[in-house]
Amino acid sequence: MQTANIESRIARVRDTISAAAARVGRDPGKVTVVAVTKGHPAEVVQAALDAGIEDIGENRVEELEEKVERIGRHACRWHMVGHVQRRKAPQVLELADILHSLGSVRLAERFERVFPEDGRDPFPVLVQVNTSGEESKGGFEPEGILGELEAILALPSLRVQGLMTMAPLTDDEVVLRRAFGRLREVHRSALTLPGYSGQELSMGMSNDYAIAVEEGSTMVRLGTALLGERPR
Repeated sequence: MQTANIESRIARVRDTISAAAARVGRDPGKVTVVAVTKGHPAEVVQAALDAGIEDIGENRVEELEEKVERIGRHACRWHMVGHVQRRKAPQVLELADILHSLGSVRLAERFERVFPEDGRDPFPVLVQVNTSGEESKGGFEPEGILGELEAILALPSLRVQGLMTMAPLTDDEVVLRRAFGRLREVHRSALTLPGYSGQELSMGMSNDYAIAVEEGSTMVRLGTALLGERPR
C-alpha cells in the first residue's frame, strides 16, 4: 500500500470522528486513533507513522515483538489489543505501552508476579468487559465486575486507565449502542471504587467507530478503515 493511500484513509477517518463528535458535542481531539496493524508488514506501519499516526496496536505478542524490533521501541506508543496468555506477560511488559485486553484477575496477578523491580512506573491497562454477551468474546461479565476490579486495583504494578469492549459484528445500530452504552454504565459504577480514576473507554473498530465515538469512546482500534484489507 502506498503512503498516499494511507494518508487519505487517515484523513477520512479523522473527518468521520470529527463529524461524530460534533453530533454529540464532544471534542474530537479527545479520541485516540489506534492503527491495528495485524497482518501488515512493517513498511505499512512505518507509512502510517509517517502519515501522522502515533499509536500502533497489535493482536499477537509475536507480531508485536517483530514490529517493535523493526520499527523501534520508542517510535510510537505500542498497544497490545489482543488476548494475552499468562506465560507471555513478561514480553508484554517489555514491548507494550498499554494493554487493552486485561480480561481476568489471574492474568492481572501474573503481571504482578513478573513485574520488574527496577523502579519503573506501574503498567497501564484497560480492563476488558464483555458487554455483548457473546461467548466468543473475552473479558469480565458486567454483572459482578466491581469486586474483580477491586482485586485488580489492589495490585501496585498495574494502573487501570479505563475499560475496553468489543461490540458484536453487526450493522444493527441498536445492538451496537447497547454494547457501548453498557461499557459506559460499568465505567460510571467503577468510579465509585477507591483507586479507580480511569478516563479511557476503548471501543469502536472499523465497522462501528463513528457510533462508538457518539457513545463516548476515547480510543478507536482501526485496521481496515486505516490500512485497507490485510495481505493474504
